[in-house]
Amino acid sequence: MANMKLLAVLAVLQLLSLHLHVHGVSASAVSSAHKPTQPRGGGKCHISGFLHGVAGKCNREHGSDCCVAGHRYPQFKCSPPVSAETPAILTLNSFAAGGDGGGKSFCDNRFHKDSELVVALSTGWLRLDGTRRCNKMIRINGNGRFALAKVVDECDSVNGCDAEHNFEPPCPNNDVDGSPAVWKALGLNEDIGEFKVTWSDV
Repeated sequence: MANMKLLAVLAVLQLLSLHLHVHGVSASAVSSAHKPTQPRGGGKCHISGFLHGVAGKCNREHGSDCCVAGHRYPQFKCSPPVSAETPAILTLNSFAAGGDGGGKSFCDNRFHKDSELVVALSTGWLRLDGTRRCNKMIRINGNGRFALAKVVDECDSVNGCDAEHNFEPPCPNNDVDGSPAVWKALGLNEDIGEFKVTWSDV
């Protein structure tokens, strides 16, 4: 009789253990399904705020994206980490007087001809990641070619929707804004408007 009771107790303990094990797996699966995942495409850089759009006189040359009143535009105080092949979006910009670049270039307070190999970098890449890139050269790779260009301006990722920024919204955090000469050096059609490239410090 004692053996029967012992067997019954052991059977109950086995069932209880099996129940707890199954429950543990189930709880673990639910827990992992609700864990937050890292956002993709922005590296370690996330949105820092939003700018409320103000419309104004916007030069639409090169397909400029003009601000819409009341629209919320993301702001970035950082850019993805720089490497030997940093992924970026190449956009087209005129740094000439009266061009869609707005005012004079941030780095040298000058305008630049469309024939010059010059670029603007997103705020984080230009000056907020510990490296000052004003007036330095970068290498841009794309379309099976490369171009060496001088960094003369900031593609402002925080401010925008005002006359200084051609009433355009803040730039993305991964923008290399190239002059027509940069696009020509890479053999790109300006009508594309933007093109995936990589870049590195020289």
